[in-house]
Amino acid sequence: MKSNNKKKYLFCVILLIGICCAYIIFAQSPSFTVKYAKEYEAKGWGQVPQILNQIKPPTFPTNILTLTDLGGKGDGHTDNRKVFHDAINMLVKKGGGKIIVPQGDYLVNGPIVFKNNIHIEIKKNARVFFTTNAEKYLPSVKQRWEGIVIYNYSPLIYGYQLTNIAITGEGVIDGNAVDWSRNWHALQSADVAKLRQMGNDLVPEEKRVFGNGFLDLNGDGKDDGYSDGKLHFLRPPLIQFYECKNILIKDVTIKNSPFWTTHPVFCKNVTLQNLTINKSAYNDDGIDVDSCEYVLIEGCNIKTGDDNIAVKAGRDQDAWGRPGTKNIIIRNNRLSSGANALCIGSEMSGGVSNVFIQSNIVIRAKHALCFKCNLDRGGYVKNIFIKNINVKLSDSAMFIFRTDYHGYRGNHFPPKFNNFYVSGITCRQVNEMPFKIIGVKDSLIQRIYLNNIKVDKAMKKSFFKYTKNIILNNITVKNNK
Repeated sequence: MKSNNKKKYLFCVILLIGICCAYIIFAQSPSFTVKYAKEYEAKGWGQVPQILNQIKPPTFPTNILTLTDLGGKGDGHTDNRKVFHDAINMLVKKGGGKIIVPQGDYLVNGPIVFKNNIHIEIKKNARVFFTTNAEKYLPSVKQRWEGIVIYNYSPLIYGYQLTNIAITGEGVIDGNAVDWSRNWHALQSADVAKLRQMGNDLVPEEKRVFGNGFLDLNGDGKDDGYSDGKLHFLRPPLIQFYECKNILIKDVTIKNSPFWTTHPVFCKNVTLQNLTINKSAYNDDGIDVDSCEYVLIEGCNIKTGDDNIAVKAGRDQDAWGRPGTKNIIIRNNRLSSGANALCIGSEMSGGVSNVFIQSNIVIRAKHALCFKCNLDRGGYVKNIFIKNINVKLSDSAMFIFRTDYHGYRGNHFPPKFNNFYVSGITCRQVNEMPFKIIGVKDSLIQRIYLNNIKVDKAMKKSFFKYTKNIILNNITVKNNK
């Protein structure tokens, strides 16, 4: 019996190698060779030190305030929103500084709104948690929601056009929003459809009014005339910094978000380090880097139902002409997801380039590495460098490109995917196929270099369609069938 199994295994490996070699001969152009791919890959990774030199944590004045000295109470029921607000304003008058949140449970009935040069340190055994009363997150503020700019209920922690902001410490940020997420997810479909049509039609931003259907940008106390006066049900993210630079979020535990958890948008110089991010109910992405430049994500432990780490750049027509995402480093993270551990998309219409993913451990995910979009998106994803990924279990395809992501509205703007260099993946088990790469007939996925990849157990064979210039070099798969 053992002899038969050994023969079966050898046959499967030989068969796989034969398919790979044939595919290289069929798909490879003279200019895209193993030699060229290795040189391009090395040149790409050679950019990392220069990128890291541009990513520097912010510094702050030495002014320090302790929340409890200003009347803050960590008793689990006193509202501390005004105390945070007052502490921030006091430090701003001094040029900035740090707010210390000591041990205790601090309820905040509404958003914490950052200003320039503010650092909040949440100490060990301190928990900052938020109300789920949506009215407390008014007035609506400018933000991005699933890749489209809108005015909506404020994120629970928010900053707009700021410089030098930080959240650190060994404490907890608790969105307290599992029920909120679940309840509003069931009510959001009409608002989602309305927003996506607005993005498609390039409706002016000030007319994209959600929240409570009221917007007063000129400060006269009256609605600006573009609102409908109705309640809407688009959940806010837990943390969103919008058009900010010099950001540090480090060491804290973040959990129970109403929507996406950590979401920098149009930001530059961002460090997300040693975070613990735990799941909520629906759409609880851990980190969504959205149209940002010079970002370091490292040392994080993320367990979510949705994507662990997603690199994004806006949705459809609304993102065309806006900044894209580039110069992102994702390394030394430990990931577990009900969806995708590491992904780009599906909102990527502004373009994504120069992403470096290294030395991450995927405990379990539907897909370990996923590149997703649909034909509404347009845009591009290019120059993606991945190495040394350890995958314990992938429930579906381990490595996947898909151009049929849900929410398709019937357009035909196929994105362009090219120049992916992937080396050094080990996978203990994939319950479906190791590789699933499906492009579009008139927009082939091309120049993909897959090198030194070992899969101990796979249940299905890999699948490729509408591709060009795919190199599989030193691939070992033990196929179970």
